[in-house]
Amino acid sequence: MELQIIPWNVDPEIFRIGNFAVRWYGLLFASGFVFGYYIMRNIFKNEGLSDTTLDRLTVYVAVGTIVGARLGHCLFYEPAYYLANPFEILKVWHGGLASHGAAIGIPLAIWLFVRKERKPFIWAIDRVVIVVALAGVLIRLGNLMNSEIYGVETTLPWGFVFLRNGETAPKHPTQIYEALAYLTTFGVLMLVYWKNKGKQKPGLLFGLFLIMVFGFRFLVEYVKEDQVAFEAGMNLNMGQLLSIPLVIAGVALLVWAFTRKPVPVTTGKKK
Repeated sequence: MELQIIPWNVDPEIFRIGNFAVRWYGLLFASGFVFGYYIMRNIFKNEGLSDTTLDRLTVYVAVGTIVGARLGHCLFYEPAYYLANPFEILKVWHGGLASHGAAIGIPLAIWLFVRKERKPFIWAIDRVVIVVALAGVLIRLGNLMNSEIYGVETTLPWGFVFLRNGETAPKHPTQIYEALAYLTTFGVLMLVYWKNKGKQKPGLLFGLFLIMVFGFRFLVEYVKEDQVAFEAGMNLNMGQLLSIPLVIAGVALLVWAFTRKPVPVTTGKKK
């Protein structure tokens, strides 16, 4: 049987005018916030909450996502370089975002948000993770358009040859694997939320999110190329080591959630 491969040579730039370029990654990253906003708007409408509250939450989550993901990459994967060149941390356009950093930045941002809004932290994060899962799908598709974060060589018929990077052998398209896993996670979380019209056990959605997203992230790392040199020879790479405590936290949340009673949705009037 002849090996079937998929040559991949997509230009990461959609168009350029002078020094200004619109890239697929940036467009897909931004789309995550746009789609997420409208999904959260339906959730807030279901719970009788105002668009003004949603707008404030969106700003907090956007900042937490970008700052957390950037610092996560800099401190988890290349700490020596960025600590020696701290101003490089600010150059987000040079690339380098880590989902594990976002997993820290987003809860911190939500914690700051609920302190001012006087709402339960677990209520907010149970809803935010629904759209975070969808954003993960779009970000991984952005990685695909950038021909980055792909896997090791494969003989499977859907192997991608990333020609733009000078590759000649088919590699696992791990960006697509992860995108499909996050899409599944998004579907499950939406189903659970709307099945109960938002009335569910506190922590259930957040726990499911952590287990599904970072459980799959742990597994996919086995067929993913090392992101940085120091991972060579490690039994578990950095992505896996960072995923383990998040999966454990997800299991603990589920155990805790099933000891709680379902909480009715907010019925406050819109402001």
